[in-house]
Amino acid sequence: MKTPEFITDMLKKLANKGASFKDTVLKKYGEQPGTMLVHTGVLGWILSSLAQVAAVAFNDKIPAEQKVFLIPQEIGDAATNILSFYIVTQSVKSLASKLVTTGKLKNPKISAFLEKVKGIDKSKIGTWDFDITKLAGYKTGIKDDFIKFKNGVDVYASLAGSIASCNIITPIIRNKYASDKQKDVLAQMQKDKMKYLQAPRGISMNKYLQNVYAKHSELKV
Repeated sequence: MKTPEFITDMLKKLANKGASFKDTVLKKYGEQPGTMLVHTGVLGWILSSLAQVAAVAFNDKIPAEQKVFLIPQEIGDAATNILSFYIVTQSVKSLASKLVTTGKLKNPKISAFLEKVKGIDKSKIGTWDFDITKLAGYKTGIKDDFIKFKNGVDVYASLAGSIASCNIITPIIRNKYASDKQKDVLAQMQKDKMKYLQAPRGISMNKYLQNVYAKHSELKV
């Protein structure tokens, strides 16, 4: 049976879009695999955070008055996760990349190239202002090996940064934020309850609260 023409055209369009997307990704991240890891990690955090917020928003078992507090808390928690992950991971990757560019981190081939370059102060190698890519003979002498080495360092640095962020730094920041936010939420809920709390007739509110506190304190062991 012959495939209908409109289906064939649709498949061709999808194939072209797929090829275009692949070319875009390769063009943007082909020489920056470390950056790709950072961006895909952030995207993963965004998607998981959206799923968490949606789970709270569409959960019928959670009362509406609790959702008023829980949803903003989940959004704030998500922002904390995403920002801390990006800042930590990107910072570690950028630092590692800078160390390679300045020659502080190098492999034997880069070291051999630096030894051959004439007219440079060897004591400047590894300092913050030094840049291997600006040296004479870089493009013809070491560019390919330099990019390969730098990409490898970027990937390892991105992985190290993401591990440190996800397992150490982000949980600490998130837990501190969640703890402070929980205290605020509980205080607001208590304030709302007190707003509608009325003392029995014939007794003041202060006296009523004192009796309540005294009653509960007697139950403590």
